Amino acid sequence: MITLQYDRGTLLLRGFERARALPPGFVWDDRVDMPRGEARRYHELILDFHARGEPLQDAARAYTRLDDLVHTSKYPPRDYQAEAVEAWRKAGRRGVVVLPTGAGKSFVAELCLADARRSCLVVAPTIDLVNQWHGVLSRAFGGEVGMLGGGQHDIRPLTVSTYDSAYLHMDRYGDRFGLIVFDEVHHLPSESYAQVAELCLAPWRLGLSATPERPDGLHQRLDELVGPVVYQKGIKELSGQVLAEYEVMRLEVCLTAEEQTAYDEARKTYRSFIGAQRINMRGPQGWQRFLQVAARSKAGRAALRAHREARRVMHGAQAKIDELNEVLRQHEGERTIIFTNDNATVYRISRAFGIPCITHETAADERREILQRFEAGRYMAVVTSRVLNEGVDIPAAQVGVVLSGTATVREHVQRLGRILRPKPGKRAVLYEVVTLDTTEQFTSERRNEHDAYR
Repeated sequence: MITLQYDRGTLLLRGFERARALPPGFVWDDRVDMPRGEARRYHELILDFHARGEPLQDAARAYTRLDDLVHTSKYPPRDYQAEAVEAWRKAGRRGVVVLPTGAGKSFVAELCLADARRSCLVVAPTIDLVNQWHGVLSRAFGGEVGMLGGGQHDIRPLTVSTYDSAYLHMDRYGDRFGLIVFDEVHHLPSESYAQVAELCLAPWRLGLSATPERPDGLHQRLDELVGPVVYQKGIKELSGQVLAEYEVMRLEVCLTAEEQTAYDEARKTYRSFIGAQRINMRGPQGWQRFLQVAARSKAGRAALRAHREARRVMHGAQAKIDELNEVLRQHEGERTIIFTNDNATVYRISRAFGIPCITHETAADERREILQRFEAGRYMAVVTSRVLNEGVDIPAAQVGVVLSGTATVREHVQRLGRILRPKPGKRAVLYEVVTLDTTEQFTSERRNEHDAYR
């Protein structure tokens, strides 16, 4: 009889005859004289042997059934949450659920875990999110929840981990979980993080995201790593019900004559270089190509400095600061989050308006204290770069001001999501401040392609 074994993130088929056709994804490993394949092939391999009625001794899996698992939630699922779980079940308990921020994706995961009753690993991109998930699972199911990351290394039937820690240790623990949940699953298809899915044999997989698409197109790999999108609801469909009602307002400003001159000169230097080098900046590898070529010459380094200068002028236009002052005046007494694309603008606004700031340089304890005071109403505004884009609960936020950002739809949707947590009588407003006659107009058009902005 053929025996299936787990070996450091891979599967081995002991007793498999060399003359036979290899299963999909397997290659013959002469070092051990047997076929070897990625651990993620476990599910299809088991189904294949079962379909052919061929016996297979499964010595690979080390995950456990959780027959005593009790979901303690007192709240019934909303209709769309129940629909999402049912769609996931019908897809073989594999796939991605797409729901807006604030729509209860973590509760969907709880329901899927209660349905699966298998040891489970939840993977999230930041230690803050991992801590949130630790609390979610502890409250939902009781008992001890393990943690991998943030200085913790405690593996239990229910465990939470950062993507970084899962990447480092999955070859050791990839046989221990029957269900793996990928929060913010759009992070998964990157070259390194994809190995978290590849080295794990978990037959049941759930991906969660508000915006799974990636500019580099790698989201197409989610189908093989996790499963297809099995359920999807948009912001507009849930606005006014589960999410707060909202409106999006675009505020257009102009550069001063001095700023416009500086911007135009910088853009001319940058454009001349990429034109001479025939670099297609609209291609998926355009930016990387530019950096590689720019590093080789004095003219290239000057072009890179010019690119940064143009962005600095565009993002930090004085008219944007003046417009922000007016927005804060109009919404005095309403809690407001101000988003920028760079730390320099964050610190400038913080100093000018006396507003607490959060960047990647802010210590975790200080960040937690700022958000707690914001939630309690002791701080009425917070300014940040990209730190609050993802995975932070801020129900009190009513107003968002996007002073600058990238062209990605995901970032814009995430920022809108920060202010959509429902509260009685709440109506959220997202302002987008755009500098005319700059590339920011194109950026704005790109990031407003999502249905939520139409």
